[in-house]
Amino acid sequence: MTNARTTLLLGGRIYSPSAPDATAMAITDGTVVWVGQDGPAKALHPGAEVIDLEGAFVAPAFVDAHVHATATGLHLTGVNLANIRGAGELLAAVRDAVRPGQVLVAHGWDESRWTDGRLPSRAELDEAANGTPVYLSRVDVHSALVSSALAALAPGVRDAAGWSADGPLTRDAHHRVRAAMREAITPGQRREAQRAFLAEAAARGVVSVHECAGPDISGADDLTDLLTLAAGPGLPEVVGYWGERGGVDAARALGARGVAGDLFVDGALGSRTAALHEPYSDAQGTSGTLYLDAAGIGEHISACTEAGLQAGFHVIGDAAVAEVVEGFRLSEKTVGRRALAARHHRLEHVEMIDVEQARALAGWGVVASVQPQFDAEWGGEHGMYVDRLGAERAAKLNPFATMAAEGLLLAFGSDAPVTPVDPWATVRAGTYHRTPGAGLSARASFTAHTRAGHRAAGVNDGVTGSLVPGAPAHYAIWDATDLVVATPDSRVQRWSTDPRAGVPPLPNLAEGATLPRCLRTVRDGQVIHDVFTLTA
Repeated sequence: MTNARTTLLLGGRIYSPSAPDATAMAITDGTVVWVGQDGPAKALHPGAEVIDLEGAFVAPAFVDAHVHATATGLHLTGVNLANIRGAGELLAAVRDAVRPGQVLVAHGWDESRWTDGRLPSRAELDEAANGTPVYLSRVDVHSALVSSALAALAPGVRDAAGWSADGPLTRDAHHRVRAAMREAITPGQRREAQRAFLAEAAARGVVSVHECAGPDISGADDLTDLLTLAAGPGLPEVVGYWGERGGVDAARALGARGVAGDLFVDGALGSRTAALHEPYSDAQGTSGTLYLDAAGIGEHISACTEAGLQAGFHVIGDAAVAEVVEGFRLSEKTVGRRALAARHHRLEHVEMIDVEQARALAGWGVVASVQPQFDAEWGGEHGMYVDRLGAERAAKLNPFATMAAEGLLLAFGSDAPVTPVDPWATVRAGTYHRTPGAGLSARASFTAHTRAGHRAAGVNDGVTGSLVPGAPAHYAIWDATDLVVATPDSRVQRWSTDPRAGVPPLPNLAEGATLPRCLRTVRDGQVIHDVFTLTA
């Protein structure tokens, strides 16, 4: 039998609910075994490998509860359209990036931020592409500009719902060209993209990601390759979800955690495909698209419940949320409330939800996988949400405080590449919501991006995602300056540095404050990212 290996971190600031003033932590064979002060730490672990933290901040590593790894990796290794501000710039970027014999995949354009909202015509895009298949996804990934060469690779696309002879493709037409794009990507491109994404996640202090795959998103081969890659050493964990109606057998064969994730009930607000009760304010002729009705939703939930798997859906608009709630009611009649709650089915995004719906979903044990950076990007008085919905409806979006108060478990994620993997920015966005009263406390936001992410994937041992004895050693070391504690009395101030608060402090997340920089990320005691050699 080999001797246990213990590592002792000293001289830092440890975020632990069991010891708010801790400066030291001991890890043995991938498990946290002790948290406390330096003096007792050295006495209790005399033979340990000692690492001097030099004042660095140590906290549980993050979990990103909604990602698309390959798409994000292609974004990281390819062309970034996020800073494009007009059709001319977009076309110039395409001309610079096209390579003969290789499909061009780029992401992130958002015409709501352009000085001139005119989109390029397909003829203009074809000229820039020079015969190359080109797929340019909008920031919400629910529509795309494509070249004629790519459209020619998608059978039946011109007869599909959402086809446009000259503009962005949506709905089924978009799904078809996205599938054609996936088929055109080489295995080498895919491997490079997946590895780039996982390395970026680790560099951001992320130890686990939930991949929301499916036949309309990425394909079975893509998920299989990603899970195989992540099973190797030195990378974050990947929890796979397979979003396919009737996909119980496929999910099991793929090793997915559930038949959930991006199984679309509707689309997205930016592309005007999220299903609404009332028309869009800036497009009175449409109320979006509903892909599933309550009966179909209920059947899927019941099938997954009986199979012992998580069910789940992508749901954004108020009409879509209403269908999901009714679907759960129908499923309860079939499988019973207790069986529903035991599975902790999950919903992605859930942006337009009211108090009664949140209360009902909480009663069925539902997990809400939400993305606070959506509000940071498109919320506020002058954001895209107001353009699409008007001020009154826009102000009700992403009501995290209401959802938490009604008992929904919130798990934070990025929906990368829709927003970047940037966990501290996500915690900040969850805390400083653009609608007053809709955000969470900093501590609750941090928990939603750490411990709650593990719970959303079925880890309910009570310790994973926190730094307490017995917990897996999933942690990150951060270069963080000011640590502050949220005061319980909002009449005094929002933040306090008083150690008598009795809760572990977090970095200052106020607007303008410098967010922490990740120095090291550790999964199960093994380093998966390291940019700074700490003194030993």
